[in-house]
Amino acid sequence: MMKNFDVLTLGELLIDFTDNGKSAQGNTLFEANPGGAPCNVLAMLNKCGRKTAFMGKVGQDIFGVKLKATLEELGIDTTCMMMDKDVRTTLAFVQTFEDGDRDFSFYRNPGADMMFTEEEVNEDMIRDAKIFHFGTLSMTHEGVRKATKKAIAIAEESGAIISFDPNLREPLWNSLDEAKEQVAYGLSHCDVLKISDNEIQWFTGEEDFDAGIAKLREEYNIPLILLSMGRDGSRAYYKDLRVTVAPFLQDSTIETTGAGDTFGGCCLNYVLEYGLDNLDEEKITEMLTFANAAASIITTRKGALRVMPEVEEVKAFIASRK
Repeated sequence: MMKNFDVLTLGELLIDFTDNGKSAQGNTLFEANPGGAPCNVLAMLNKCGRKTAFMGKVGQDIFGVKLKATLEELGIDTTCMMMDKDVRTTLAFVQTFEDGDRDFSFYRNPGADMMFTEEEVNEDMIRDAKIFHFGTLSMTHEGVRKATKKAIAIAEESGAIISFDPNLREPLWNSLDEAKEQVAYGLSHCDVLKISDNEIQWFTGEEDFDAGIAKLREEYNIPLILLSMGRDGSRAYYKDLRVTVAPFLQDSTIETTGAGDTFGGCCLNYVLEYGLDNLDEEKITEMLTFANAAASIITTRKGALRVMPEVEEVKAFIASRK
């Protein structure tokens, strides 16, 4: 059966206010960057020539209108993007430290992304997508959690590949035990997992990445696991393969917002290209190299959603480092 969309994501779409220096009076300046992990992933996929769609909710306010316009400008389908007239668009203030690490302050009590309901899940759109991608920000509260689980069930039934990125944001959970429970749900329903080094250590309690991944594979039997390790590059676990690719470090890195999403989007592009059953060491190495390079480029830019690199730019960057 032909499907019209390559990837559909469900989740948060918000404004990332990123630290942008100081004013003449010495006050911190924040730049309003459109963001949210699911659409960052889609923005990179669109650069790879893929057809994408977003499902979720923003406020009927200046930020919601701006976000909808941004997605349309990038070519991401907004048919199942809802606007809430009563609840405001979620905002995240991102403070970047000297070492590039970040601290988040969320304004989401509630935020419009939390108000997406089961009734608003567009079944036809989900059935029309080859890959369904989600994270845990749409699982922090009961209403949107039900909507997410309903969407996952429809995607599974329609034969879509299920992609999951836990994207843990501690301040948004009532407790980390609850977070663990919902991450476990995601792990038990995905075919592709993108997880970061600190998330694997937190979830499994194993300091050693291989030991942590072995625990996950034993319990959840996930065909493809992608591990992002920041300054140490990335790694993929597939069948009996474990492939590690070094990072592309740059002196001009300013912030890491969206780097993991850029990486994830590139990897999903390769899954669409080759299928989940036909990967080998050479293809996985090529996939991780491209994904690491694209993620490296995004760390030199403010925000992520609107500034994803073109495919040719990524290829030229890789060639320049050989």
